[in-house]
Amino acid sequence: MGKKIIILGGGTGGLVVANRLSKFLSKDNEIVLVDKEKNHIFNPSLLWVMAGWRNQQKIQKPLSILQRKGIKFINAEVSKIDFENRKVVTTEGESDFDYLVISLGASTFPDRANGFEEAAYNLYDLSGAVKIREAIKNFERGRIVILISSKPFKCPAAPYEAALILSAYFKKKRRDVEIKVVTPELLPMGVAGKEVGNMVVSLLQSRGVTFLPQHQMDRIDPSKREIHFQDKEKVSYDFLIGIPSHGLPPVLSGSPILGKNGWVKVNMRTLETDIENVLALGDVTTIPLVVGKPLPKAGVFAHLQADIVAHNIAESVKGASSKKEFNGNGYCFIELGDGRAGYASGNFYAEPSPVVKLKKPSRFRHWEKVLFEKWWLWKWF
Repeated sequence: MGKKIIILGGGTGGLVVANRLSKFLSKDNEIVLVDKEKNHIFNPSLLWVMAGWRNQQKIQKPLSILQRKGIKFINAEVSKIDFENRKVVTTEGESDFDYLVISLGASTFPDRANGFEEAAYNLYDLSGAVKIREAIKNFERGRIVILISSKPFKCPAAPYEAALILSAYFKKKRRDVEIKVVTPELLPMGVAGKEVGNMVVSLLQSRGVTFLPQHQMDRIDPSKREIHFQDKEKVSYDFLIGIPSHGLPPVLSGSPILGKNGWVKVNMRTLETDIENVLALGDVTTIPLVVGKPLPKAGVFAHLQADIVAHNIAESVKGASSKKEFNGNGYCFIELGDGRAGYASGNFYAEPSPVVKLKKPSRFRHWEKVLFEKWWLWKWF
């Protein structure tokens, strides 16, 4: 008798798990993907939408296409997970499961930062990226602040890429624009180590972008166009781009699979939770590293973890005992906005600290990212 695998979330990790299982398993098994959105958005391209290099329709695909591969798609919001009775309740009804994959990502909460919704353009939202694109067309001079409201946040390089891209954009248009990045972090992409962080700071400084670290936001005053910080310092802005507060998807609040820090606790190698045949991956999880910081919330990890999860579920369904393990490798492109991109890669599970190297920016790396975008939207659909 076949098994039923329910995958919650049609982002990077859920999409890969569903595709892999559709190839690994026979047709008598049921693969169900649940997502509240109708479309999968290739989030790395939001920066290109912001800059006017992409139409928003070109970076997304309908998740219903997956049904051609034998994957059942339910366009619904998850309202409850009953771990004890092994049921998922959605706005479209309830379903039993034999295996459950939680790939719901990190939710964003613009309303948690006082004044954020009224004052800031949300960089991590498709409609926000479109609004930035339209607004910068008429922004002639002044100060743009890119504000990271709190930690943790997904896509650790994205705020810095946005600053570099906008710097190149305004330089090309010969406009008098000052750009600041304000963050509670000590260094950009801190888990990658001081060398990578300092190299990113150097890239920012070479473009005239000001980097203000260790600034924990308290509130935003939209009427005065000021950001207030916990140390009472203020930073003024003319144009504010923000990274909203991140947190656990509300449906998982109070769940028995959470760790002490409030995210889903998993085995760092197999992505298994403490409940049998319930696995989780990507941004919804927390994986502590030897340096005392968690594995970054980035799509590359969700992708590579999804390969492990799909393989191990398929082997379990078939009655085999062989397991693959996630090794902690990861990579990231860093766009500069001038047709070049840097490339950071390494092993985050290395001891006594992650070993990550940032390669010199080049046009080849930029086109590598362009090709990856094309491949992604072709491969999984």
